[in-house]
Parts: sequence; C-alpha cells; structure tokens
Amino acid sequence: MDQQTLLYIMTAFVVLAGIAMAAQAVAIIALYKGMKVTQEKVAAMIPKVEGLVPMVENVVPKVERLVESSQSAIDQSRAQILEITGKTVEILDTARVQLNRVDSLVSDATSRARVQLERAEAVVEDTLTRAQETVGVVHSGVMKPLREIQGVTAGVKTALAFLAKGTRPSVNQVTQDEEMFI
Repeated sequence: MDQQTLLYIMTAFVVLAGIAMAAQAVAIIALYKGMKVTQEKVAAMIPKVEGLVPMVENVVPKVERLVESSQSAIDQSRAQILEITGKTVEILDTARVQLNRVDSLVSDATSRARVQLERAEAVVEDTLTRAQETVGVVHSGVMKPLREIQGVTAGVKTALAFLAKGTRPSVNQVTQDEEMFI
C-alpha cells in the first residue's frame, strides 16, 4: 500500500473518531439537561417525603409485628401440614395393603366362581343329555305302543260298527275319518 492511500484511510478514521466524539458530547449535554430537570423535580418532592417520614416510622414497627405474627402462623401451619402429610401417607399405605387384599380375594372368588360355573355347565349338559335320552325312550317305548293300541282300537271299533249296522253306510252318514280316505 502506498503512503497516499494510507494517509486517506487514516484521515477517514480520524474524521470518524471526531464525529463519534462530537456525538458523545451531544449525548452528555442531553444527559446533563435531563439530570437538571430530574433534580428540580426531586427537590420539589423532598418536603413532601420529609412529611411522610414520621408516618413511615410509625408504620414500620407495626409491619415488623405483623411479619413476626405471620412467621409464627406459618411455622404452626408447617407443623400441622407435616402432621397431616404423615397421616395421609399412613392412610394411603393402609389403603394400598387393603386394596391388595381385596384384589387377591376378588381373584380367588373369580377363579372359584369360574370353576363352579364350569361344573354347573357340565351338570346342566349331563342333565339335558339324560332328559333327551329319557324323552327318546318314552317316545319309542311308550308312545309307539300307545299309537299302535289306538290304531288297533280304532280298527276294532270300526269293525264292530260295521258288523252292528250290517250294511254299508250311505254318503250322508260318512264320518270325518272316512272323508279323509275318500
């Protein structure tokens, strides 16, 4: 880099530094004016605040007593909360134990009820099978002979009726049984 370029760069930086210093000077002057306005406002409020100091001095002991009583109430509450928490933990532990007992009891009762239901189902199935067998025996052993006897009786009755009348009945005298066969 030649000397002329370096001189231009340094001049630019010096100008920038000067501008920055001028900006800082303007900012400091603005801060000074703002501080003067704030100082005037604070000076106007000092007599009012000095009038409040005796009232604040009277309130401070009351606030201190209030803080002390609040602290003792908090300490008592903390002790009661710890006691209640301990009792709650005991109750929860007891409830957990009882729940485990009830769970095992319900499981046992469920398994026993399931076994009893299976036995009852087997008994009902056996009873139904025997009832069906009995109905089959009654049907084949009692009903079949009854039908045969009824058929023989109807035949004998018809034969006796025919022999008693001697002649063949007219169409006007046909019974309902005979109508089915015509």
